[in-house]
Amino acid sequence: MAITRYNPFRDLMTLSERLNKMFDEGMLPATSEDEFLTGAWVPAVDIYETENEIVIKAEVPGMSEKDVEVTVENNMLTIKGERKFEEEVKKENYHRIERAYGTFQRSFQLPATVNVNKITAEQKDGILTIRLPKKEEQKPKKINIKVKK
Repeated sequence: MAITRYNPFRDLMTLSERLNKMFDEGMLPATSEDEFLTGAWVPAVDIYETENEIVIKAEVPGMSEKDVEVTVENNMLTIKGERKFEEEVKKENYHRIERAYGTFQRSFQLPATVNVNKITAEQKDGILTIRLPKKEEQKPKKINIKVKK
């Protein structure tokens, strides 16, 4: 067994390196001063499935339908848009800015069961609801069993 001299600063240096790495990785998304101050954001989504469709609900409060774009290409559904900072009050007069602003983009790979020609989107009360109907031939089909006597 080799005897190794104890260095109490070794653990401290490892902790320092971990913290530096965490902060460096955490700051990567902020590419401009404005984005750093107001925060990059991505709307939260809920996705659920029923017998006839898949539903995606995204939170887009304060945005109109003109600010959001939904596209489908190569079985990839993309939601993108921009929430603009309201310039009614000068930034230097704000005490706190907690809501995030800027552009966002979310993409979701669609399963082969979705009928892309019948996708609909509607917005109400800050919630964007996208309905992805399933293809008829992809729905489960119940087969009745006949009993012979």
